Order: sequence, then structure tokens, then C-alpha cells
Amino acid sequence: MSHSAAIASQWTSLAPHIEDHIVELNSTLQKSTYITGNEINEIDSIIFKAITPLAKSWIPNSIAQYRHILRWIDLLQNTVEGLDAGFKIDLNVELPREIKEKKEKKPVADAKAAPATPAATEAAPTQKGPRGKPSPEEIAKAKAAKEAKKAAKKAAGGNNTGNTPPTVIVPVPSMIDIRVGFIEKAIKHPDADSLYVSTIQMGDEEGPRTVCSGLVKHFELEEMQKRKVIVIANLKPVNMRGIKSCAMVLCAASPEGKIEFVNPPTDSKAGDKLFFEGFDGTPEKVLNPKKKIWETVQPGFTTVEDFSVVYKQEGKPDAYLVDKAGNHCKCTSIVNAEVR
Repeated sequence: MSHSAAIASQWTSLAPHIEDHIVELNSTLQKSTYITGNEINEIDSIIFKAITPLAKSWIPNSIAQYRHILRWIDLLQNTVEGLDAGFKIDLNVELPREIKEKKEKKPVADAKAAPATPAATEAAPTQKGPRGKPSPEEIAKAKAAKEAKKAAKKAAGGNNTGNTPPTVIVPVPSMIDIRVGFIEKAIKHPDADSLYVSTIQMGDEEGPRTVCSGLVKHFELEEMQKRKVIVIANLKPVNMRGIKSCAMVLCAASPEGKIEFVNPPTDSKAGDKLFFEGFDGTPEKVLNPKKKIWETVQPGFTTVEDFSVVYKQEGKPDAYLVDKAGNHCKCTSIVNAEVR
């Protein structure tokens, strides 16, 4: 399940009680166009229908308080057929600026309150003398410190004068930590009907991880017990209805909505590394959501005629998802699946 699918699943469970999560929804829509990001999702329609009866009472007195939800409602009712809030929203109304909380600056100590120590004097070689000018010794120290800093920066490869453009890191599959996992136990989430909560061993020294998956509609609970799966181990943990989910189970989805597990090679064990051919690198410790690594790479994941998972790149051969022995990872019956 992808990160956006996990968010959608979480909001699906919140929809019946949306009146208790209005502030959270407004905060979510402050940061993105739609609930799961910059692309519309089915969950937008679900939450739209749940929230609009409440939102009508916000006009006009609470527009500023819930401006992001109202912006989103107006966008949906003007772009999605069949969605109508039943009221108009004037987005041209003058609203007060949102005030972002600023970190409190630490007060600067009064220079007269505590005389500078010898160490402090050395750390600030340009300290003015009694006549307002640095001494020759201070100038020499400052120059030496500047040259040393410049040399250290050059040695570390950071001597960018401004004429050389910064290096752009292109997301590739090797940045993603793909492993074999073993589900030791799975239960239904106590507060979300669509979620399973699994305890999955994936080779960590700290022991198994807790993983929430929106698979209740697709697999019986018995199918989630004592089985091997493939996991994405370095997505940023997500809090799903009070339980922190620390990985994601990889599945194949057909256009019709059929879901199957992606199965690791038969002889694999929990913690074994998996990778796409040609991308056997060191993965990121944790994928930074701002860099959109998963979102950029994942659309290339699919399945071919023998149900093997591949990474497709324009003008290049398919790269198969394999273990160190070259054995393929496969789903059961879906060709041209979306693997997420």
C-alpha cells in the first residue's frame, strides 16, 4: 500500500466522525491541494459529502477559521461532476492573514553583565579593541581562521563558488529499502474497520515492527497470519488512528481493484534485501517526503506476463525485482498491475 493510500484509508475511517476532526482536516488541506497530496483521490469525495453539511454553517462568520477546507470544497464542486456543496463560497472575501507561530528567540546576554573569558576572546578574533579597531594580532588570527575554513570546505568538496550549479539527485529504486518480511501476527485495528495491524519481522536488531495495512476488504484475517511478504522499510512512519505504522506491505493492484500480495522468492527469509536489477545500492535510512523519492519511482513498478515485478524505464529494458541470487518476486495472477 502506498503512502497516499494509507492516508486515504485513515481518513476513510475518520469520515463517520468528521465533526471531531475538522481542525486536523483544515491543517491537512493547508499543506496540500487534496487530502492525499496534489492529486485527487476517492477519499476527497467521501470527506466532501461528510463535511459539507457542517461547512454550510461556517459562511460567513467562520470562513477565516476553516479557509483551507472551504477552498477545497469550492475546488471540488467546480471541477468534479456530481459534487455540489449546496452553497457558494466567495473566495475573494478579504481575510486576515494567518499567523504562523515563530520560535521564541533566546535573549542575548548583556555584554556588561559578564566579562568575556579568554576562550570567548579567542573564538571572536575580530573583537574590537578599546579604540574600536582590531589589533594586528586579531587581524592575523581572523585571516588564519578564514583560510583554514576555506581549505576545509575545499577538501570536503564544498568549494562551490556560485558558478557551478548544485548537484541534482535523481530518485532511483536503490534509494528504497525493499526487504522480505514475515508476518508473525495480524489483528484488526481496534479503531479502524479497514485496517489490519500486523507484527512483521524484517531483520531489524530491535525486533519486529508494527505495520498498519488497509487490506481488510481484500484478505481474510487468516490470510494475514504466519506468511512471507515484501515490505518497504524506509518510509517515514505514519500514525494511523493512534497506532504508528513503521513500514508498508507491497501489493499488486489490477485496474478493476483486485489486490494480491507480491511474494518474495521461496527460499528467502525475513530481512533479506531485495532490489531491482541494476539498482543494488544503499537505500536511504528514511525517505524524506519532501524529496518525493517514493512518489517519483513507484509509478514505474508493474508486473509482466509471468507476473514478475519489474521497474519500467522509457527506452531501457525492464529491471526485475530480485534477491541476491537473481530469483524473481511475483504476484499470483495480475499482469500490468500497479505495484504499491
